Amino acid sequence: MSYKVVGKPYIRLDAHDKAIGRTKYTDDLCDRGALIAKVLHSPVAHGIVKSIDKSEAEKIPGVVAVYTCFDLKEKHLYPTAGHPWSMDPHHQDHADRLLMTDHPRYHGDDIGAVVAEDEVAAAQAIRALEKNMVIEELPFVLDAREAMKDGAPQIHEHWKNNIIGHTDMHIGDTAKAIAEEKDLIKVETWCKTPTVQHCHIENFLCYAYGEGDGRTVIVASTQIPHIVRRVVGQATGLPWGKFRVIKPYVGGGFGNKQDVLYEPLCAWLSIQLGGRLVKLECSREETFICNRVRHAVEFHMTSWVRPDGTFAARKCEIWSDQGGYVSHGHSIAAKEAGAFPQLYPCDNIDCEAWTVHTNKPAAGAMRGYGMPQASFAWEIHTEEIAEKIGMQPLEFRRKNLMPVGYVHAFSKNELYEDSINQCFDKGAAFIDYYKKYEEYKNQPKGDIRRGIAVSTYWYNTAIYPISLETSSCRMVMNQDGSIQVQIAENEIGQGADTVCAQMAAETLGVTMDKVHVVSCQDTDITPFGTGVYASRGTFVMSFSIRQTALMLKERILKYAHEYVRMPVFNMDIVDNWIIRTTDGRRLMSLEELSSTAIYHMTNSQHMTAESTYTIKSNALSLGACFAEVEVDIPMCRVQLLNIINVHDCGTVINPALAEAQVHGGMSMGIGYALSEKLMWDEKTGRALNNNLLDYKLSSFMDHPRL
Repeated sequence: MSYKVVGKPYIRLDAHDKAIGRTKYTDDLCDRGALIAKVLHSPVAHGIVKSIDKSEAEKIPGVVAVYTCFDLKEKHLYPTAGHPWSMDPHHQDHADRLLMTDHPRYHGDDIGAVVAEDEVAAAQAIRALEKNMVIEELPFVLDAREAMKDGAPQIHEHWKNNIIGHTDMHIGDTAKAIAEEKDLIKVETWCKTPTVQHCHIENFLCYAYGEGDGRTVIVASTQIPHIVRRVVGQATGLPWGKFRVIKPYVGGGFGNKQDVLYEPLCAWLSIQLGGRLVKLECSREETFICNRVRHAVEFHMTSWVRPDGTFAARKCEIWSDQGGYVSHGHSIAAKEAGAFPQLYPCDNIDCEAWTVHTNKPAAGAMRGYGMPQASFAWEIHTEEIAEKIGMQPLEFRRKNLMPVGYVHAFSKNELYEDSINQCFDKGAAFIDYYKKYEEYKNQPKGDIRRGIAVSTYWYNTAIYPISLETSSCRMVMNQDGSIQVQIAENEIGQGADTVCAQMAAETLGVTMDKVHVVSCQDTDITPFGTGVYASRGTFVMSFSIRQTALMLKERILKYAHEYVRMPVFNMDIVDNWIIRTTDGRRLMSLEELSSTAIYHMTNSQHMTAESTYTIKSNALSLGACFAEVEVDIPMCRVQLLNIINVHDCGTVINPALAEAQVHGGMSMGIGYALSEKLMWDEKTGRALNNNLLDYKLSSFMDHPRL
């Protein structure tokens, strides 16, 4: 019998090289002789660039070229969101960016660029441009609800009242339900979530150079290499096939690198210079404001609850701050609105969501894609309801959670089993929730108090049917019987390569040491896929890996039939051997078969398989969090004493990696809840703390045991 591969805590395939510093990231691969590009950013939150005098910058020794928004001979608007392309024009991401703009829409917008032989010359040229430009300042707005009002500054001409998107959803009849039922208890909650940034270790970086056939190669730290190729083509007005995108190892992304950031500008600069090697690297300060941030969202929720603790009607209003450009646009707020009726279903629901432009950096994807904001809001609201009606908070949740068999009308997602209550049971027992809840409820009043609480979350993995969900895989058998695997769901630090190898090994019937995953994607070689985002990686790649492995196995067994004279249906591959299924007898090793297949004088075959799987279903992710805190009320100080997360993960491919993912999410959640907030100068619109000194990212010292 073959030993199991899936479900085992295999050490990450890249662990050793990363530990000893041998792993090559984008900057490690760039030739030291590369020209250095730096971007000229807007010094105002909203304005019109009237002129930029380049002459002083061009005279600086070492400066190769200076470009401004006025040097764009052809202006191609392009989108930046890392969503799959749609053949339906009405379902495509909105194209609202230019490589450089004369109408900056936030403090830090891109209005020019310089290319120099070194960092010093490039920085000097940027300072010279800053001194010699004229900008007409326009009124700006930093609050989403203010931006919607008549008379607010118009940030983009085509969005009336700066509203990018509006979702209006109704279930049942809330007005009728409220009017007809007596003794309803009304609970109303307002809350906001702040703007935060991903803060991955590796800042965004890319470089570009020309190839002899008139193509441009882009090497970038990205989550979406195939989408980058398409967007660079749109941004430059050149055929998409003119570009080749290579993705090396990535030092974290968390959704920031699910947008196309500076790859188009870097490629354009290289093209302008005849294909010379140009590197463009963001500083940490630029990463905070010139890449993407998490949407700041304001919520207004109202519930009408019966005395028995059930919902009669619910309403929710959502205002999502998109910043100066569309990026992922209304999809985040729409997801939040779509999620509102699901975790705590009710027969009568009204929900409206708006996504609104402000003069702040563009918001895009970030871990959880809107659900951390939504979960925060509805769990606060749920806690307030339980308090007002005098019901134990966890029991109130149990009473109102989506029942087994619940089917969402749009996505067709179905809850197959009562895993949320199972998570509640495990977490409550582990942290002794009920005992501590009663203890802290009756504690003496004082300046320092303790509390314990529970929250739950809901998320659907993958994006069907909103958008294309596809995965492609290629497998090749080498002379020694080992397998090369290529897949577009790329490694960005989360362990994708390792779980890919485990799924391939188990399906094919080989040991883990026989699977070699080609980690660094190359759009010229890697089969097409849209990248990693939306917690989709392991889920979607599993379909194409399994399908491709079964195809390769069938081909191997058909070839083996010629030599072992056994029908295919009586053979299998187990632990690198072709066996007879009736008694487990070993017939031929994969190494022997592969060498025979490649070097056979009259029947040479290259053993390979490739396939695409279009996924038409999602997986529900569910779980609970229990947290115990101590609060110093006069000092406004919160100390997190204990935190427990319990997740329903389905079939866990690699327990160690799954645990690491949960720990990472908990860490980001702790910072999001307690200390992180990107702040703005209300007078200028400038970010006040876009650096890791003033932006209070939580550290190991701020965490209890996770």
